[in-house]
Amino acid sequence: MSVFSRSLLLLLLLPTSLAAAGFEGRYKQALTSDCSKVGESGGALEIRNGIFYGVHNQCRMTRPVQVVNMEATLYTMQCSGDEDQWTERALLMKSYDVDGIIMVWDGYAFVYEKCSEIE
Repeated sequence: MSVFSRSLLLLLLLPTSLAAAGFEGRYKQALTSDCSKVGESGGALEIRNGIFYGVHNQCRMTRPVQVVNMEATLYTMQCSGDEDQWTERALLMKSYDVDGIIMVWDGYAFVYEKCSEIE
């Protein structure tokens, strides 16, 4: 791949990575989640470098759209896991009730508390 092609690819991916940066971190799926484990049942979820790591799946967070008059972003999630691929939309916003995020998928809403650095 040429230097020009790599530079162009980085420029295309940069807005997605920057938009997801505000949500980066590890989040508990439940109060008893083990924050040292990511992507496993009983473990944590993680958003890093524009990718959402769920339980046995991961989703590239693409096409960010800021929601007017809200501190929220709507993403197209290009997901894969268990030898399957799918695309969904998800809305992410900071939670004001807990130190964490709210994630809304079609028909579902979740509040995830951020893992502390000690966990």
